[in-house]
Amino acid sequence: MKHFQYQILFIAVTLLLTPHLLHAKTTNEAQYSNEQIRIKFSPRTPEQIAAFYEGRGFSKAMVNKLKQQCFITVRILNKSRDIIWLDLSNWTFTNTEGEFKRTTRAKWKLLWKKMAIPLAHQSTFRWTLLPEELDFRPNEHEGGNITLPFSSKPFTLQAGFKTKADKSGKAFNIQVNNIRCAY
Repeated sequence: MKHFQYQILFIAVTLLLTPHLLHAKTTNEAQYSNEQIRIKFSPRTPEQIAAFYEGRGFSKAMVNKLKQQCFITVRILNKSRDIIWLDLSNWTFTNTEGEFKRTTRAKWKLLWKKMAIPLAHQSTFRWTLLPEELDFRPNEHEGGNITLPFSSKPFTLQAGFKTKADKSGKAFNIQVNNIRCAY
């Protein structure tokens, strides 16, 4: 049931984002692929983010907060014949100034509560984020946004993935260089 819900969520996010993001610059996209996984990173401009969330009735204060972030739409495909575990706590972002942290769902929830954002808008926003943790079945796709502090400098992602249903399989790590925020 969980996988069905995530598939429906992925389709909904894709349908919601696509009309507003078609004009995205593709030159800033970064990709990684090996025998197990394919990942694509598509940065979104502040204007794209504003158009998408304003179109869903988000307040100006909420949209302004979102426009200050680096939004990256991530699409992942499990190319293997086994389960691969996405766990965003195993993703590290660095640039020439060192490590910087992704804004987690928990941090967004605290901010939205402090700003008294309606629960419906909090829920809609949460649906557009990449899940914090998810088991990918063979040939399963998933997508969503990650948010980072804005940086004009390119950055590197180091990510670890566990395998098998119980996470006991051979883990693997990837490195993706030259990811950039859109502006």
